[in-house]
Amino acid sequence: MANINTNSHTHRLVALLLMIGLGGALISSSVLSAATLMLASVGIALLARKSLLKAGWEPPRELRLIHFAFWFFVFVSAYSWIVEGFDYEGGKTLGTHARFILFWPLIIALSHVQLRATAVFTAIGLISLSAIGVLAIELQTGAASPIDLQSSRFGGGINPISFGNIALLGGMLTLVSGLFFLRNKKRFLAMLFIAGSASAVLISLLSETRSNLLALPFLFLTVIPLLGRKLQLATILLIPILTLSAVFSSDRAPQSIDAALNQSGLDSGIELRLELWSHAWHMFAENPWTGAGLGGFSHAMRSAVESGTASPALLDCCVGHAHNDLLNNAATSGIPGVLSWTFLIFIPLVIFGQHLRSNHFPAAHVAAAGTMVTVGYFFFGLTEATFNRSLFLTFYLLIISALAATLIHELKASYVRKRRCRVSTTVITMNEEDHIADCLASARKVSDEIIVLDSGSSDRTVEIAQQYADIVETTDWPGFGVQKQRALERATGDWVLSLDADERITEELAREINHRLANPDADAYKLPWAVTIYGKRLDFGRSGRAPLRLFRREGVSFSDALVHERILIPEGRSIKTLRGRLTHYTHRDFGHSLEKSAKYAWLGSREKHRRGKRTRTMVYPTLRAIMTFIQVYFIRFGFLDGSVGYLTAVTYAQVTFNKYAGLWTLGRNKHPVE
Repeated sequence: MANINTNSHTHRLVALLLMIGLGGALISSSVLSAATLMLASVGIALLARKSLLKAGWEPPRELRLIHFAFWFFVFVSAYSWIVEGFDYEGGKTLGTHARFILFWPLIIALSHVQLRATAVFTAIGLISLSAIGVLAIELQTGAASPIDLQSSRFGGGINPISFGNIALLGGMLTLVSGLFFLRNKKRFLAMLFIAGSASAVLISLLSETRSNLLALPFLFLTVIPLLGRKLQLATILLIPILTLSAVFSSDRAPQSIDAALNQSGLDSGIELRLELWSHAWHMFAENPWTGAGLGGFSHAMRSAVESGTASPALLDCCVGHAHNDLLNNAATSGIPGVLSWTFLIFIPLVIFGQHLRSNHFPAAHVAAAGTMVTVGYFFFGLTEATFNRSLFLTFYLLIISALAATLIHELKASYVRKRRCRVSTTVITMNEEDHIADCLASARKVSDEIIVLDSGSSDRTVEIAQQYADIVETTDWPGFGVQKQRALERATGDWVLSLDADERITEELAREINHRLANPDADAYKLPWAVTIYGKRLDFGRSGRAPLRLFRREGVSFSDALVHERILIPEGRSIKTLRGRLTHYTHRDFGHSLEKSAKYAWLGSREKHRRGKRTRTMVYPTLRAIMTFIQVYFIRFGFLDGSVGYLTAVTYAQVTFNKYAGLWTLGRNKHPVE
């Protein structure tokens, strides 16, 4: 009972801190920072107690990727600060960037309470409410008057750019919240949120922030996947009308356009930014690998003003940063800075974007909100160094953490339907007594029929398989492709799941398969691997692959390859990738790894030789091995799997080298290999 009460208190505390943080962002950056820090402290306490790990929680691959993006940004900033010699100004910037290390504690706290879409969208609605409240208080106290709102930029007591951008983003996120509640049949609440959204967007335009006008149409576009087809068309037609209305309701935008058309010169603010961007580009060009340093940009700009190569007006507004996220990171940290900004924006964007079309409407709405945040920050960053401002940075940290944790939980909660079609699972074996029982037991969760074809095992594989499978037969060994085709021909189900004996269907994957096959939205599915070796589950590198394993039986066949066979899907059929993981125990130990790698490399050599492939020099095997290592370790983020990830990348590079070196030897062999 005490444990239940503790969890209940933690849930209420986390929800309250999230609402205070998001709702207080436009009131004071201190409120946002304090709530974020307290929420992270809850996560740190849970980490120390290992609460989630004891409950069986495994860090999702998506959250680990976003975690990497935040940490890499901090790492590059620290690298730039060290290279420039621990500059004082750079140290202050690093202190702001260092807040990103709180991402994982925030994720732990939010995942522990299993945050749902209703809670996070309620908290988001407070952003619009605070924008309305700030304006009402300013008008009530006389701090601002209707005349002031027409003649000056409204910032609600903080920087007008920060206020305008976050108010716009908050308003658009509140629109997503309203659509969520409307879909959830809470019509009155939905209307309140939609009205709050419209009010917040209109208030944001009072800030006269140009980047809002750039971002507005694209923020509307992220809402379109949530609408019905007729509303989608209407919204697409409405977007340019709303954008033009926003542009011409602003004083600054028409003036800038008029000045440009009449060739009377650009707006002074635009001219200063263009000059600033030119200096930033030159700093990057001079030091492409290190940049000028976190504090180096400010020092360089002051020196340029003093020497007369930069406008004195820059001292009053713009020497702190380049007023553009990409150029600022390029100028201060070089190419690593460009990469860090790219990861910070586009890794979350891709992860959220993948689920915009989710059939589970809470997940789709959360994905739309996450996509909207990253799109908004991309456009805000065109005219402002958002990640150098503590308010912008902390808001991004908190909102991405909340939406990412919620998305993962909603996806897991979405697999509720029961399978309506018959599934046959096929497995081919040879001396797999250590694996076959667990493999077949996991397959039974999604199967009506299990077929095992053994190739003359000398251990207890057949005996064990007979306890789990419906059909067990012993045959000769004709190669992987032909043997799997034999198993497929014995299947009677509408769908076929083709497994290897060292693979397992996880509980979450089983629920997802049964859910999808209640009403299939594709003709075949890829199942992402979770390679598990040397006591570690790999999420990246070799586990970055998703082999095709589940498909409609009719018209499908296997290629006749000796190794690395392919499933031949008839043209025109659709293939999708599931989210659940297929655990893959590839090796028992390092000795087994060497034995298996050598076997597969030689089979690969023979298969390529059989198909008429040739390599004339040893240069090609060497280059292919290097390319394999780069792909597995860097492009597929294998380095995030630590030392095991490195060993795996080296092992696969060696297999690639051996395969093509073997092909080279076969081309020189006068005696054919059978």
